[in-house]
Amino acid sequence: HALDNGDVSLLTLLDLSAAFDTIDHNILLQRLEHLYGISGTPLNWFRSYLSNRTQTVIINNKLSQPSMLNFGVPQGSVLGPILFILYTKPLTTLIRQHSIANQSFADDTQLYNSCRPDQIDASVQSMQDCISDVKTWMTANKLKLNDDKTESLLTASNRTHFPNPPPISIHIGNTDIPFSSQAKNLGVTLSSNLSMEKHVTNVCRSAYVEIRRISNIRHYLTTDATKTLVCAFVLSKLDYCNSLLSSCPNQLLNKLQKVQNSAARLVFKARKQEHIKPLLQKLHWLPVHSRIQYKISTLCYNSFSETYPLYLSELLTVYYPSRQLRSILDTKTFRIPLTKTKTFGERAFSFTGPKQWNSLPY
Repeated sequence: HALDNGDVSLLTLLDLSAAFDTIDHNILLQRLEHLYGISGTPLNWFRSYLSNRTQTVIINNKLSQPSMLNFGVPQGSVLGPILFILYTKPLTTLIRQHSIANQSFADDTQLYNSCRPDQIDASVQSMQDCISDVKTWMTANKLKLNDDKTESLLTASNRTHFPNPPPISIHIGNTDIPFSSQAKNLGVTLSSNLSMEKHVTNVCRSAYVEIRRISNIRHYLTTDATKTLVCAFVLSKLDYCNSLLSSCPNQLLNKLQKVQNSAARLVFKARKQEHIKPLLQKLHWLPVHSRIQYKISTLCYNSFSETYPLYLSELLTVYYPSRQLRSILDTKTFRIPLTKTKTFGERAFSFTGPKQWNSLPY
């Protein structure tokens, strides 16, 4: 949206050191009681869940003495990420005091704001002040912000004109963090111009590694077993966050399609010259482009449920005609917003989602 409006955006991805291991049990229990109103037996359940946990280490087949865990929540547990989010909830209020937007996914916290190109210095200063307060809050709450591994990305289109040379870094604590040309955000590689080329390259490289691994043991496997492995280790990579690739150039999608074609041939031990369409139909695999459309349609469909995340549902607006038409009874059509650029505006979920959804038969 910012690039479509001619703005620039600053994204900072905070990195915490051993985030789940440093949570203070007393602070967490106080927060559950006073911030969320959990008391009595439910609070005692949480207290019992967190207390009397021990940890041991095995080295050279020798087991150490149990050590009591006075901090942290169990990693890999269902409650672990939820308790961490509840623990760090006050951060949201602190961040918004600086007019900075944020999203948190367990211990992954990202801060971002947008501005006109001539206001970038003030935007960077606001981000620095916000991170300074975040770091102070984390120190008081037994969390450690890892300055060296924190990444920052300045996104701008190739046509953006800065009246003055733009800043090249952001200052966090005693560390100057230079703006990266790309950064990995929740498994997606974002580049400074949001082209997604680097992300597609990384996905293809990772997927081909898995295809080679499976091909090395293919002669030991049945067709069904091979299909299961390919779906788990290859197609899962193609499908992860693939809605971000909507309206991307065909040359990028063709790279992913070649990966899927190789995977299909691996399942059936087919030759390279064999036509791929019958193989995909036999496997009931949608091509890459259709898988992206399916994902976007699913996201739009889910928006009609009450459990849909607010940061996506607020991007969709149900269309109501201004005059009394037969379509006024259709409450399943979205309004398609106006955009300025095809490169950015038509790739936004607020545009590509309604466009794809409205193209479906009623």
